Amino acid sequence: MRLARSLDDLRAACAALRSAHGRLALVPTMGALHAGHCALLHAASGSAGVVASIFVNPLQFAPSEDFARYPRDEAGDLAKLEASGCDLVWLPDSATMYPPGDSTTILPAGPAERWEGGARPSHFRGVATVVAKLFGQVRPDDAYFGEKDWQQVQVIRRMVLDLVLPVSVVAVATVREPDGLALSSRNRYLSSAERAKAPTLYAVLAQTAGVLASGDPAEAPLRQARAALAAVGFGLDYLELVDGPTLDPLAAARPGARLIAAARLGSVRLIDNIAIKRPGALPLDPAGA
Repeated sequence: MRLARSLDDLRAACAALRSAHGRLALVPTMGALHAGHCALLHAASGSAGVVASIFVNPLQFAPSEDFARYPRDEAGDLAKLEASGCDLVWLPDSATMYPPGDSTTILPAGPAERWEGGARPSHFRGVATVVAKLFGQVRPDDAYFGEKDWQQVQVIRRMVLDLVLPVSVVAVATVREPDGLALSSRNRYLSSAERAKAPTLYAVLAQTAGVLASGDPAEAPLRQARAALAAVGFGLDYLELVDGPTLDPLAAARPGARLIAAARLGSVRLIDNIAIKRPGALPLDPAGA
């Protein structure tokens, strides 16, 4: 596994990988890797040279958010990447990603405007900008993202379509703990009591998704779901039924609908989502959702 810390090294390494494999696949990360990231790497491997990036992007954190606290473990991350078959790791610093005089950012609209975009107004500007830079630096054929960050995937897909970027965005299913909690780098900050409550978020989403699959009006089931989470101590930012690609709110489920949520336990903010299955289908099980 090769490491690149400068743009010159990255370009040389990417050229060698493309010569050897024909295609490049990119897995962008902020480090603090877990089994969910490894699933992205496994999905990317096989038919392409695999490039993973590690960069904690300051542009997607508001001043009140946890940029300084975000977990960092370069040695541990590199070991996981090598074990997962990564070919090249791109490790830029802030001066490389945002050099002096850098003055262009991407302000996405459409699927970026609500939910995470409302709760964290500058977040998707930072995400879209850094991902566009990574695409320009690595020039991948395919880029892999986790469905846990469903809205982020739709924002990136919209950016790629609108800016005619030559990359295919591949979404990989959320990886969960056996009790249903979606894997996240921030889960390590849950206290033992909070960790015991955390799987309730997925359980409520799965139950509500089953109810909404009938196509009946969503208002009452959503209200009940919000109350159930509040009753066990979640501070809810949102729990909504939306159209999957556009993130527009829906009054009732239809093909492609998604149930999305963001909620806090103590200082930890959890996000999750689930597809609304066709009538009669069971919700996804915790191991594979």
